[in-house]
Amino acid sequence: PGQPAPGGTPAPEGPPPPGGWPPPGAWGPPGSVPPPGWQYPYPVPMPAPRPYGMPLAASGARLVARLIDIFVVLILNVLVNGWFIYEYVQEVAPAYREWSRRVMQGDGSAVPEVTERAANLQIVIVLLAAALWFAYEVPAVANTGQTLGKRLLGIRVIRLDNPQRLGFGRSFRRWNTMGLPTLLWCCGIGFVLQLIDALFVPFDRPLHQALHDKSALTVVVHVRPPASPASGAPGGADQAENPPGGTP
Repeated sequence: PGQPAPGGTPAPEGPPPPGGWPPPGAWGPPGSVPPPGWQYPYPVPMPAPRPYGMPLAASGARLVARLIDIFVVLILNVLVNGWFIYEYVQEVAPAYREWSRRVMQGDGSAVPEVTERAANLQIVIVLLAAALWFAYEVPAVANTGQTLGKRLLGIRVIRLDNPQRLGFGRSFRRWNTMGLPTLLWCCGIGFVLQLIDALFVPFDRPLHQALHDKSALTVVVHVRPPASPASGAPGGADQAENPPGGTP
């Protein structure tokens, strides 16, 4: 401390001047290395990661894209799973009415059990819901890295090891961590596991990965970054849209 950096000015001592400390580049020419034990008087921010030159997708954009995908899968479930859900409701309705009557009368006897058919229908509904989600998400992410929600929000799933498309195997591995807990919805654990998975995005550093991203070694990036002066440079937008070595 207090010694000059190679080719630069002496490092300051004591409180900062009224105008603040000068920027780190003022201590020496570009590429100069401070002497051992020397520290900047303020934290030096690290640049945000840009996998293959593309900015990371914001947590808000990922949330909105996921909500769009959930809405699409919900519509598919209404079309495919609707009859099974209707039959399930008809099977459990008598047991629910009997339970409600006992509660109103203060009857503490055992809750009536649902029929075996209702239990089987519940399994069918959960299996179909997981299958519909798989069919909607895995092939789309494998081929383009984008579901409908991600395409509308301008974000894409890419590999960490290379900019090529994910392929079915890695897309399936990514879906496993968040999709398979759907089979545990019957016992109430599946939703908790999926919530924990999603909560990793805003708190993970530095790549803001969910658990399913970490499992498949993927990251979500913006392919349509916000407009900036630099984006007007020739080739700037094309480079953001098509990563080096990747497919359009």
